[in-house]
Amino acid sequence: MPLTSHRTVEDDELANQEVANPNLQPPAQPRAGGYKLGSVGTIFASGSAMFSDGYSNASIGPVNTILAIVLGDAFTKHDKAVLSAMAFAGMVAGQLSFGYVSDKIGRKIAMFICTAIIFVFSILSSASSGSPQTIVKCLIAFRFLLGVGLGGEYPAGSVTAAEATENNDIKKGRQQRLFIWATNMMLDFAFGIAWFVALVLLWIFGMNHLRVVWRGTLALGAIPPLILLVARLFMEEPQAYKKNSMKHAPIPYLLLIKRYWLKLLAITWFIYDWITYPFGMYSSTITDMAAPNSTLYETLGWGCLINAFYIPGSMLGSFVSDWIGPKYAMITGLLLQAIFGFAMSGAYNQLTNNGSIAGFAVMYGIFLACGELGPGNNLGLLASKVVGPTAARGQLYGVAAAVGKIGAFIGNYTFPYMITSFGNRSEYLGNTGIIWVGSALAIFSAIITFFFIPNIGPDYMVREDEEFREYLAAHGYDVSQIGEAGYKAHDEIPYDPELGHTRSDGSDEKHHEN
Repeated sequence: MPLTSHRTVEDDELANQEVANPNLQPPAQPRAGGYKLGSVGTIFASGSAMFSDGYSNASIGPVNTILAIVLGDAFTKHDKAVLSAMAFAGMVAGQLSFGYVSDKIGRKIAMFICTAIIFVFSILSSASSGSPQTIVKCLIAFRFLLGVGLGGEYPAGSVTAAEATENNDIKKGRQQRLFIWATNMMLDFAFGIAWFVALVLLWIFGMNHLRVVWRGTLALGAIPPLILLVARLFMEEPQAYKKNSMKHAPIPYLLLIKRYWLKLLAITWFIYDWITYPFGMYSSTITDMAAPNSTLYETLGWGCLINAFYIPGSMLGSFVSDWIGPKYAMITGLLLQAIFGFAMSGAYNQLTNNGSIAGFAVMYGIFLACGELGPGNNLGLLASKVVGPTAARGQLYGVAAAVGKIGAFIGNYTFPYMITSFGNRSEYLGNTGIIWVGSALAIFSAIITFFFIPNIGPDYMVREDEEFREYLAAHGYDVSQIGEAGYKAHDEIPYDPELGHTRSDGSDEKHHEN
């Protein structure tokens, strides 16, 4: 019986076009199960939860300022320190616990749970009621639980965003900036927006309705996670996770520690979070010291302006990270931050003459912007890509991020006491002491980064996963267990030599920078 050909005219035309142009790819077919986000959409849907992180942590700054007015003596300095720091304690718990969920159950499920937690406890925080002491206790409890959801987004959402940047349809010269735009820039936008929201609510409701202002500032933090819940319905697990996960295989922790222990010990994230979060959250306290007679409107306005400086620093730094690599971009930002910090402290009296703090606010904003250009952009990027292989990246990244949030917790808890301690020595040190300390720590971080953090290029995680497989095989581990059931390499987006993408087998042909 003769074989029957089922080729159509369209098939013949496509074959002729492929002969004429071997680089031509067949038209994309819709994926089973309906519409799904592409790689860029996945990066932003995964990483943009950092907006909730930034908003929730920055909003407590103006809220603390307002609560001090509303609650009076019932809101003590100790309450202020605990309330500011409590979200970071919850974040440590979330980072450590959801790292395991992200690796062993799935990135998408972990992100859904975290987003739901953020939504619920943002609402409950704004609804805290009762006596002044009860309000403070409720806020502390809800802030801790909110922090659990925020912390879980690091090993779930940020890791997914990092893995999606190395999908085959992302240009090599854009991998780092896309991750930064979806994560740290979202966080930075949130820092400025949190203060602006508080200022707008104050404009609307005035000084006689401050309870509406602080409750509204916290309640509006529930909107971003609600939007993300919808976007994440259309996500798929990253290709790297499908190919390299150990969902159904034992994770060899001893081999992991043996290979990656030094990267986990790097303390730059601890130092950076110790500096950055307190400086952002206490910007109202710092401007109050520079201009002690400011009205609440002026205090919130200066806080909004200062936090807005994060954004241009992060935007410029996102390109620098692709141009010279994340390691050297981080060192550059740290050194610039130290220079501006020392200059701002040394010229403090001149910058705040006659109660005018415009010069001080600009210098302080540049100080924060340099921090974003360097470690703000690149610490999360390096930790998510360098700290370990895809199979255990959620857990290892969660540990690294938890170390950073311990630094943020300590910084936020100790900042008020440091300000008081410096002030007991002299008025000048009371106003500049923490800036001297932050600038010195920036130099120390640059030294640690230079000696202990590797620089990375495009497709670093792809190569690391292949090397990790070889490492496991050399130590007798059955690597055939790795990967999700049913996953095949040809499920990945085909290689495009014009974009310089990596083939699904991990080999490279071209390495275009853009």
